[in-house]
Formats: sequence, structure tokens, C-alpha cells
Amino acid sequence: MFFFRVLIDAYRLGNRQAFNVAFQKLGLDCANWTQPIYQDLVRKSDGDEERMLVLFFNRIGWPTSLPTSEKGAFVKSLLREKKNAFDEFLASKSSLLRPGVEDFIDDATTKGIPVVILTAYGKSVEKIARSIIDKLGHERISKLKIVGNEEVEKSLYGQLMNHKGILSGTNEELAKEAMKAASAQKQKIAEEVASMLKLSVSLDSSSSESLQKTVAALRAGAEYAGVPVNDCVLIAGSQSGVAGAAQIGMPCVVLRSSSTSRTQFPSAKATLDGFGGPDLTISKLLQKLWC
Repeated sequence: MFFFRVLIDAYRLGNRQAFNVAFQKLGLDCANWTQPIYQDLVRKSDGDEERMLVLFFNRIGWPTSLPTSEKGAFVKSLLREKKNAFDEFLASKSSLLRPGVEDFIDDATTKGIPVVILTAYGKSVEKIARSIIDKLGHERISKLKIVGNEEVEKSLYGQLMNHKGILSGTNEELAKEAMKAASAQKQKIAEEVASMLKLSVSLDSSSSESLQKTVAALRAGAEYAGVPVNDCVLIAGSQSGVAGAAQIGMPCVVLRSSSTSRTQFPSAKATLDGFGGPDLTISKLLQKLWC
């Protein structure tokens, strides 16, 4: 299964432009990131977008009317505008599918391998899903499953985590025990990691909402595909997907993008640069996972 963002190397084409759109919307005419400026900021901030903005305005000067105490709020407003612009880019015709993705999907469906595209928990999900459908074509999409927020909420795991329906029937005690077991497993994993790092931690089940949402999306994807979690493969493009897959024991392959070209993904089965040719094909995927 895929997260939708791995289908498009959006950062290579859209991330810098989204920052420039945000600058324009907030009337910052002096701010315009060329490719060299953008790459320099990415390198110096290790890709942290908030730090990129702080570095940039420390360099050129902050807006004269901006009180020092409001710099944080100013940066956050810029990041909100940038995210809106980036989501619009993802849904536009300007964003292109990564080379080889259509052939990869066709090969999978020809071999009878279920393919799920996860769009859950992203902003502008409906626009992005429509964009993906337009780019992949309705005939190809008819052979796939797209799992968004609604599908996650209706899944068995989603209902369990939201206490909807499941806890009101005869299986109430069973559901409660399942939730206790899940919490215990989280604690066990946390303790094992802490032991490796020689730290002592107590896992706060509410502190990682993003990870919980990723896990819910992955479990729902497996459910809709009709395949056990450990027999699925996540093709991810970021640490959030890799972390979610690792937590539930789902094998994961990472496709690098321009924003993760130097990032290490030690828990992934493989880290590759793209689809097809010397990189990710269905045959190579099966070899890496089960040889």
C-alpha cells in the first residue's frame, strides 16, 4: 500500500514555490526563495521548516513592524499559509506522478496483488484524491482501493479506537481487553527502546496523536485489502509512515524524495530512489521481503 505523497515527489517541485506563495499572501515582497537559497536553508536546518524561516529572517531582517514577542506567531502563520499552498499544489495539474509508478501499479494488479492508496488524515484530502484519480486514470483506479478518513473511521480498528459501536454490543469486554493489550504492547515497545538507549520512560498514550493516526490508516488499509498486517508492505516516503509501520510489524520500503535524499531509515526493508529500472519493481520488492 502507498501513502499518497509517495506517488508524487512534491517537495522537489512544490515545496519552495509554496513558501513563496505564502510570502506573497502575507505581503512579504522582500522574501523570495530561489533554488540555491532554498537548498542552503534546507541543509542548514536539516529540513526543519520552522528553523528555515528563522534562519532566513535572521539573515535578511524581520519585518520592522513585528514585535520580538510575536516572532513565533508570525512563523506559525507563515507555515499555515505555506501548508495551504502546498496542499493546493498537490491537488493541481502541476504536480506530476513519479516516473514508473503507473507501470508498478499495473504489474501489481496483473499479478493479483491488492494495492491500497492511503489518503487519510491529510488536509484537502478530497482534492488530492481527485488529483490522483485524474493522474492515474479511472480504469486503473477501479482496480485499486483508496482509503481516506471516512474509510478509517468505518474500519473495525477505527471504531475500536473511537469507542464507536464496538463497545456498545455484546463484545464490550472483549473490546476493552483488546484496547488494554494494545496499550500494554505500546508500553513494552517503549520500554525496550528505552533500555537500548539506557533511558527510563513512561509512554503517554495521548502524546503521539500523529503516530496513532498513521497506525489507524495502516490497519484500515490492511483491513480493506483483506490482508494481514504483517503480509502487507507499506511504500512510504517519510519517517511518519516508517514509524507507524514499525509499530505494528508491517514491512516497509522507503522511496526517497528530494527532501529525504540524505535521511536514514534503519527500520525499513530497503531504501530506494524511485519506481522501475534499477529501483523498485514488484519482483525486486518480493525478493527483498521474502528472500
